[in-house]
Amino acid sequence: MASVLLFHHIQGLTDGVVAFADDLRAAGHRVETPDLFEGRVFGSLEEGFGYAREVGLEAVRDRGRHAADAAAGPVVYAGFSFGVTIAQELAQTRPAAGALLLYSCMPVAEYSEAWPAGVPVQIHGKEGDEFFDEDLPAARELASAVADAELFVYPGTQHLFADSSLPDFDPDAAGLMTERVLAFLARL
Repeated sequence: MASVLLFHHIQGLTDGVVAFADDLRAAGHRVETPDLFEGRVFGSLEEGFGYAREVGLEAVRDRGRHAADAAAGPVVYAGFSFGVTIAQELAQTRPAAGALLLYSCMPVAEYSEAWPAGVPVQIHGKEGDEFFDEDLPAARELASAVADAELFVYPGTQHLFADSSLPDFDPDAAGLMTERVLAFLARL
């Protein structure tokens, strides 16, 4: 059983993010889903970014860091899109059992000189997603530099494809991603 700290995307802690966390819980994993937006959920990426800018991006990330302070022992830091910026920072700067970077990947140099030894990572995104396409060079670099790294690129253009509560939902890609995430967690 893995302990997972799962950070939501820029639209907030949607029902689809909660459903994904519930799928991991049903497989026996302990999953925490901190609500970085304090109950607010947005209908679009633009609205979510507007809120995050209003509050302050660093203030929102601080909420994620604070949630990690309460986590017991090494955890798997996971994030959807905007949540990756928090999850990846934590995986690179604190003791971690692993990292799940969903729809995004930052350059390793953003947070430290190198990916921490012994921390496995999985990266998932769509090849035609305009946001993930920007991150794909960093994802490929991370996947090639880390022995226990997996990069999965799915066909299609949807960004938040595994969030069952949003129009971007792609059940086939989401199902495959969930299978791969569960296999990753099972081996930790």
